[in-house]
Amino acid sequence: MMLIAQNHLQLILEVGAMLFVTLVFCLNLIPLSLSVVTFLSLFLAGGFTLLFGADILLLIISSSQNEFTHPFGPIALMAIVSAFASLKVMKNSGVDVRPLRKVVLLFLAGITLFGGLMHRSFLILWILGLFVGYIIISKSFREKSVFTLKRILMFFGAAVAGFCGLEIIARITGMTIFSPLLRLGRIEQYSSSSIKMVLNNIQLIGHDGAASFWGTEGTAFAEGYITLPMQLIIFFGLPFPLFCGVLVNQKDTIDYMLPGIFGYGFDFGYLGLVGLIVFVLGTIIIGLKILTMYREKREHNNKKYLGKEVLLTGALTAFISQALIGMFVFNRSINGLALLSFIFLGALILANVVTLKSRTNKNI
Repeated sequence: MMLIAQNHLQLILEVGAMLFVTLVFCLNLIPLSLSVVTFLSLFLAGGFTLLFGADILLLIISSSQNEFTHPFGPIALMAIVSAFASLKVMKNSGVDVRPLRKVVLLFLAGITLFGGLMHRSFLILWILGLFVGYIIISKSFREKSVFTLKRILMFFGAAVAGFCGLEIIARITGMTIFSPLLRLGRIEQYSSSSIKMVLNNIQLIGHDGAASFWGTEGTAFAEGYITLPMQLIIFFGLPFPLFCGVLVNQKDTIDYMLPGIFGYGFDFGYLGLVGLIVFVLGTIIIGLKILTMYREKREHNNKKYLGKEVLLTGALTAFISQALIGMFVFNRSINGLALLSFIFLGALILANVVTLKSRTNKNI
């Protein structure tokens, strides 16, 4: 009975622990060579291109969509960045990667187009992730002039062009769902009152019960503002409070319009927010240190860890980008099914600690 989660936070922690243990076994038992990781990256990139394309097609022809970009956008980013890292390794080994590079660029263009049309938050995450991935790959291969004016302007220009293009499409087609200006207007409409409500009611643990949607029937802590997918909770029959998709004012503003630091702070209190920050910073620092170890092994002609280095590069890039967008822009990017992706990426990064230690000891 002690293993059965009693609230949303316990479920999140238990799922994170199970994912971590599972990925530790996977990284130890599955031979992740460079070719295997490259194939998986291309397979995922191609699959997400088709998935996002089908989703935007449904939106156009029937005004219904599944919004796959929120939960799977970071995984698609991991796949693309891992593919680019693989190309860099193969190119440095003397392999002609031009045909494969064309395939990766095709998937990159498809995901950018389809995902950007579906959601502006995805477009921000995507462009930020590509920039972060470029920096990490450049540092890993000791390339010079990472921050050049031309490259910075290129990424900034791509972002501006993407948002302008969406606004033009929205006005031509009359589909306001594509409009970034409409989304910014909604943020402006809800954000100030929501931030005030959160700041006035946040406590060390949880929040003031009077501010909760559930009122006196709530627990004032882990009430479902931050949660794993509702389908998962319903499937296991867990007696947690759920909003069941009803966009009430409090739920909508905390879940979507506010940065994640406010959503996590309101639902879990200041201590929960500190825990989130420690987890994010700790995972990033550990991931960067392990990536440095993998680079040193590669530079000493040890090819055992090439696949894991490439995979870690993609996972670390996606985790950093999702954390930045989720914590400081849109809570929805690290909530619900997207939270499951976030936990998966973090567990995948941290799982490298165990594999690296075990293999090193074995070689000694």
